[in-house]
Order: sequence, then structure tokens, then C-alpha cells
Amino acid sequence: MEQSTAMYAHESSQADKAEAQFLLGRASLAGGMNGKHEEALEAAEAAFQMALQLQPNDANYIYADGTALAYLKRDDAARERFQEFLKIAGQDDLAYARVQRFVERPELARARMAPNFRLMTLDGRTLTLEGLSGKVVLIDFWATWCGPCRAALPNIRRIAQKFEGQPLVVLSISLDNDEAKWKDFVGKNQMTWLQYRNGGSGGDISKLFAVNAIPATFTIDADGVLQDQHVGDADIESKIKKLVARAVEVSNRKPAPVKSAGGGD
Repeated sequence: MEQSTAMYAHESSQADKAEAQFLLGRASLAGGMNGKHEEALEAAEAAFQMALQLQPNDANYIYADGTALAYLKRDDAARERFQEFLKIAGQDDLAYARVQRFVERPELARARMAPNFRLMTLDGRTLTLEGLSGKVVLIDFWATWCGPCRAALPNIRRIAQKFEGQPLVVLSISLDNDEAKWKDFVGKNQMTWLQYRNGGSGGDISKLFAVNAIPATFTIDADGVLQDQHVGDADIESKIKKLVARAVEVSNRKPAPVKSAGGGD
């Protein structure tokens, strides 16, 4: 019993030390990312390395170290770390698809990537940001009780209609607490694009995007990079037009899938 207790204490101590190094590294990484200070990035990478020495199979630590390496522009080493992550993390991990892209393009890991999320829209579709890769995304945070949001609604509707059939996804995220009132408003105002109710200003997705005033709109390019944030009814149509054109251009450059011999019509 004493031996088992000692082993448990040792394992707990190892985990605590690793977590302490991880938190230290994350703080240094945040400072380095914001100010592009190489010294802070080096400190972050060293802390993540120490955490991984103690807990070598922790997917969060591996992901963080890959990010630090990417910011240090050690792309080959970053790619190796991201490959390790894919071996350990399950495909249902929210970061899995994003890390697959980081393996192909490590430079994306040092871009201002929009926070990923998973939600179920009003029409029953499960949606993740990574699942929209290759498309421009316009996210509009609003509420039925917000006068400026209602005033901005025709602009959002016009954009959704104008770019229908093009690589643009419009997602309205409501901060309404009253689900019935929200559904009724969406139906009466023919808001036929993707709709989701975040459940108040403290909802998870509004926190991810640090929304503290509405209406707030975010544009995200086809690579998942956050481009713009607007509070209020800003004219974002011209920006979206450019991003959509770029998405179409990139898509057209991709080689067509090769048909297997004897397998076509």
C-alpha cells in the first residue's frame, strides 16, 4: 500500500510539474505571438519541451510545441510535432482537421487563425469551422432585442443572397436567451442562411470570439485566417468579394481528382 501511494504521488507530481511548464510556456507563447518577440517564443518552446519530457504523449503539449516552433519559423520541426499530434489525437478532436492543414502548411500555424468551434444549426446541421475549409465565412453575432442588429439585417440578407452558390458561408449567431422568440423572428424575417443560438452573452462561441458588443461581424478567409472584425453595420461586402474571388481562384488551381482506369462512364 505504501509503495502504491508513493507511485501515485510520483505520477501526480510529474503531471503537476508538466502542467506548470505547459502553463508557463503558454504565457510566454502568448507574449511572443502578440509582440513577435523571439526571446519569448524561445522560452515558450523550452517550457513545452520540459512538459513533454515529463508527459511525452500529451496531445495538448505537442500541439503547443508545434505552434511555438511554427512561430519560430522552424517549419520542419513544427511539421514533425503536428504529425505526432495526429498520431495521438482522435479524428473527433476539434483540432484534428486544422492540424492536418498545419502539416501541409506550417506557416498557417503562425497566422491569426479564427477559433474553431462545433455547433448544431437551427436546421439540424452539425457545423465546425474546419469543416468549412476552402470557403469564406461571415459570422454575425446579433440578438432580436438589439436595435442596431435589426437595422443591419437587410445588409446581411443581401450578402447571403448575392453570394449564393459561391464559396461563402454566412452564419448568424444569436445571443437571445428566449429560444421561441428567436425562432419566431428568424422565420418571420426569412433568415434562410445558417442560424445558431448561442444562449446569451456568456455563450461559449461569443467567448471564443471575445464578443462584448453587438452587432459584431467577423470575416474569415478560406484558410481559416481571421481577416476583419466589425462592431456595427460596417460595409464589408467589398472585402468579402475579394476573399471569395481568391477562394475561387485557389480552388480552380487545384488539380482535378484522377479517375481510376475503367471506372468512369
